[in-house]
Amino acid sequence: MYLCFKLKIINLILTFISKHSKELFEFFKSTSFSKAVLIGVAVTTPIILGIVTNQFEVGLALCFGAFWCSPSDVSGRLKHKQVGILFSAILVVVISFIGGYLNISNFLLFPILGFLTFCIAFISIYGFRASLISFSGLLALVLSFAHTSDSLEVYQYAILIGVGGLWYLFLSTLWYYINPKAQTEETLNQTFILTADFLDTRRQLIGEQPDRDVLQTQLMTLQSELTEHHQTLREILILSRKSSGKSNYQSRRLLVFIQLVEILEAAIANPVNYDKMDVLFAQHPEFKTDFQKLISELSLQLRSIAKNINKPKLFRSNNALSDAFKALESDLLKFKNENHLEDYERYLMLQNLLDYQKKQFEKLKKIKWLLGNPQLTSDDYIKNDKLKRFIDSQDYSPKLLLRNLSFRSTIFKHSLRLSIVVMLGYGIGLFFDFQNPYWIILTIIVIMRPSYGLTKTRSQDRMIGTLIGAALASGLVFIVNDPYIYGALGVLSLVVAFSMVQKNYKASATFITLSVIFIYAILEPNILTVIQFRVLDTLIGAALSYMAMRWLLPAWSFMEIGDNIKAALKANTAFFKSISNYYQKKGLVPTSLKVNRKEAFLQMSNLSSAFQRMAQEPESKQNHIDDIYELVVINHSFLASLASLSIYIQNNSTSEASEDFKKISEKINANLDIICSQLKVINFENSKTNDSIFKPEPFNFPIHRITKNVISQSDSENTHKEAHLIWEQLYWLFSLSEKMITLTSKFKIN
Repeated sequence: MYLCFKLKIINLILTFISKHSKELFEFFKSTSFSKAVLIGVAVTTPIILGIVTNQFEVGLALCFGAFWCSPSDVSGRLKHKQVGILFSAILVVVISFIGGYLNISNFLLFPILGFLTFCIAFISIYGFRASLISFSGLLALVLSFAHTSDSLEVYQYAILIGVGGLWYLFLSTLWYYINPKAQTEETLNQTFILTADFLDTRRQLIGEQPDRDVLQTQLMTLQSELTEHHQTLREILILSRKSSGKSNYQSRRLLVFIQLVEILEAAIANPVNYDKMDVLFAQHPEFKTDFQKLISELSLQLRSIAKNINKPKLFRSNNALSDAFKALESDLLKFKNENHLEDYERYLMLQNLLDYQKKQFEKLKKIKWLLGNPQLTSDDYIKNDKLKRFIDSQDYSPKLLLRNLSFRSTIFKHSLRLSIVVMLGYGIGLFFDFQNPYWIILTIIVIMRPSYGLTKTRSQDRMIGTLIGAALASGLVFIVNDPYIYGALGVLSLVVAFSMVQKNYKASATFITLSVIFIYAILEPNILTVIQFRVLDTLIGAALSYMAMRWLLPAWSFMEIGDNIKAALKANTAFFKSISNYYQKKGLVPTSLKVNRKEAFLQMSNLSSAFQRMAQEPESKQNHIDDIYELVVINHSFLASLASLSIYIQNNSTSEASEDFKKISEKINANLDIICSQLKVINFENSKTNDSIFKPEPFNFPIHRITKNVISQSDSENTHKEAHLIWEQLYWLFSLSEKMITLTSKFKIN
């Protein structure tokens, strides 16, 4: 019976490995796994040396220092990583020194614990990397309850913690110089795949769709992820280039990245609105099929590049794309000849859409050329003074602390909430005399996040992962009874846990539980008791985190989404003004236009993420969610239309801007200014709406007259395509601005 049980468990493990062999292979190649191995080496080496030299306490302190500083080691410029790890080391030294004297009465302990938790968490106002440094400090604070040294003075222990942090800094820097291209290659690879996914989703939107809203939401999610990857690549490629000079490798990858940004812009661009496209494709389904095949092949090409990024000879052939273009051009020519008079406008619409796909093909070919490692000329390099304008510098002014000392600040509320729950969790552990009460507050700091949706998801994943890990550990304990195997499994589980923490938190929680249980199994003979308390502490910590987010100083997204809408609209307005000015003045494309484009995409990504957080919250807290969703979609459509204009005027010779163009542009700008003014005084927290909706004054937009005049006065098809696209987009932008005015007028002013 016992042997049969062993064989079943082994068989399950082998089946899982064989079933997911491909995913496991990709996982072991990833930089996430490399970082986890680095952490494993950083924390196990001091322990082994401590055991060999009979200085176990010293080795353990060094191990803790390395472990606590590892969270701030994230993708980005080497200097930023080094500074982040160094600040983490300084913070954990200070916290460990203070923590060494926390063996005091509970009367003093709880307020000090709460104050320290608040101060450390409040560091997060300085951005993402600062939030990771903050997490290192919180780990050091919590785990100071878990370990008290008998052979080391408090100051000695704190200094050794700092040395452990410097040890990790040394290993991280060494690993970077051994494999400096790893983070660039992986981030670029993921960007290729996400861009391919984006194109696939856009392909599905061609033609009438019953679930278009679902696809639009998927598009916004993918766009947010791509924007994050673009930000990381900008830091890696632009800042590294500034510090290391004109590296041929870095310059080629930077040019590849620029092509990917432009592919995303062209993919978002929509030369016509969906209603007109749906009618046309319903009447001529062959065009729907042709365009879908073409976009699908573009997506497959990107996936092929991602798979073989350093093997240009294995890239997918261009033959299928060339054939798709020929078939589409043939169908278009036939359509033009058969319906020249009545459907000429539709022909222009299709021709513009085809031209956009041709530009995608050109960018794809340039990417393949760049990845073939050509020797760049001086003309191919981009000047640093232009590149630095695309990097957003973080504000580290102390005034930022004072500005955020308010209940309107999400980070302030999160820090205060976290400090209260940490005190409550530790109090529960002491009151009920749990074996390791610090496990409760460790669960709290790992799970609790500023947003409700993420905290809820992590709470669920943490509980499920802990239960799965406890079940697996219980089964393995019956099979294995060797402390050395426990130690090996504990380290391996820890490495896998850190590898998966960003990609699959549930799986990460499973392996963290396995790691903790195996390590304690070496020290505690009654392993089932350890498992029992581990599960109980995790469940309590997760429950406290969820309840606190729900009822203690809640930070619902509707309280701040108004700021995201304002920022997105402001960025779109600046982007439109840049496009309008460039169309009127011509000449070289100004860097300001591209910077405004980047900002518009970034703010749209932030708005989409904010709305997704709102959609994850309880229905009772989703104030005006339908109207806000409509505002989000309109802003996204506005950006798509701007992208269409931007791509066209940058890649085509255009005629002189007419007075009608200037007049309509001014009207759209005036509408955008009205919307910005309305948004400044709207309070989205107020659930009331106006009884009467403001309707803009009627404005005669002579789109058909202008287009027909241009077509009748010129025999050039390029002029016809320009007139059709420019005026279609202006009309669409004008209509969207009118919709936003009407929509924002529904909200009552403060």
